[in-house]
Amino acid sequence: MLHGSCHCGAVTFTVEADPPEQAVACNCSHCRRKGFLLAFYGADRFRLEQGEEALGSYLFNRHAITHRFCTTCGCQPFAEGTAPDGSATRAVNLRCVEEVDPDAIAVQHFDGAKL
Repeated sequence: MLHGSCHCGAVTFTVEADPPEQAVACNCSHCRRKGFLLAFYGADRFRLEQGEEALGSYLFNRHAITHRFCTTCGCQPFAEGTAPDGSATRAVNLRCVEEVDPDAIAVQHFDGAKL
């Protein structure tokens, strides 16, 4: 089980998974500025434990991904979207997950700037 939160702790979540061996770093205008390190999980494996009322949403470009952020501290621990197969997915910012050492993960670079 993975445990994550925003910086202030108002938003907490769990993911039914082991720490990933690799993550995605995207260079789109949003991800690049925030320094995200992402792993993707089916929505059925993700559970928001607390803080729904503290979450704001941000949409940009094609509005395909709902970027969720804490309205208190501004941290963005996850996003909601749809996988290529049409299933609901969550993009988890691994920098917000306790069990993950970001420096120990292989990084796959994604060229989101071309989208």
